[in-house]
Amino acid sequence: MAIGIFDSGIGGMTVAKAVVKALPNERIVYFGDTAHFPYGDKSQVAIQAYSIKVTDVLLSQGCKIILIACNSASAAAYELVKEYVGSKALVINVIDPIVDYVKEKYSQQKIGLVGTKQTINSKVYKTKIDALAEGIELKSLATPLLAPMIEEGFCDNTISQSIIEEYLSNDELSEIESLILGCTHYPLIKKQIEQYYKGQVEVIDSSEVVAEYLKKRIKSSKENSKLQHHFYVSDFTPSFEASTTLFFGKELALEHYKLWE
Repeated sequence: MAIGIFDSGIGGMTVAKAVVKALPNERIVYFGDTAHFPYGDKSQVAIQAYSIKVTDVLLSQGCKIILIACNSASAAAYELVKEYVGSKALVINVIDPIVDYVKEKYSQQKIGLVGTKQTINSKVYKTKIDALAEGIELKSLATPLLAPMIEEGFCDNTISQSIIEEYLSNDELSEIESLILGCTHYPLIKKQIEQYYKGQVEVIDSSEVVAEYLKKRIKSSKENSKLQHHFYVSDFTPSFEASTTLFFGKELALEHYKLWE
C-alpha cells in the first residue's frame, strides 16, 4: 500500500518522517508543490486547484491514502479533495487529528495556535474546537514569515530566534497553557519555541500526532521487501534538495514533476 503525502513545499516532510517511523512497512510517495509555495498566502480557489492536481499525481502513483500534510490545504481543500477522490482512496487532513488530540488532553485550557494566514483566517481550528464544547479557549496568531524562513534553512540562528520571539511575544498568545504548531514546517523550530517558553507551555507537534492518528486508521503491512519511497517536487532547485537534510537528516533524491506543461 502506498501512502501519498503532499504539501506546498517540503515542510510536510516532517509528517512524512513521522509516518515512516510509525508505519515502517508502508511506501511513501511525497509531493512538494514547490512551484506554488507557500499556499498560506494563496486564495482558497488557487489552493483547491493545486490540491486536486497533486492528488491526481498521487492517485496515478497507486496511493490508496492521501494525506494532506499542509494546514492551509487541509483548511481550504480537504472537503473538495475528499469528494473528488470518492472511494479511490482514504483522504486524511492534518487538522482533525489535532482537534481529536486536543479534546483528549486539553479540556478547559487556553490553547494557542500559530499558522499561516490561510489557516488562521479560515477559522477552521476555532470552529472545530468550539464544537467540542470542552471549555477550550483558542487564541490564534498568523505567523506568515515562519514557513519561508524554515524552507530557506533558517532554523537555528539569531535571525530565526528574533522572528520567533517577535511572534510568540504577541499579546494574542498571552496566558496560553499549550501551543499548537499549525503548520507542518514548524516542528523544525519546536526546540526554539520550547526554549522561549522555558517549559511553561506544552508545544504540540502536529507531525507526531498525525502519524499516530494514521497508524490507528489503517492496517499496516507486516513487511514490505519492495519498499521504495519517492519524493517529487513541482519546481526543482538545488537548494530544495539540500534542505531535505533538515527533515530526514540526509539529502533525498527529489524528482522534478511538472504539474502543468
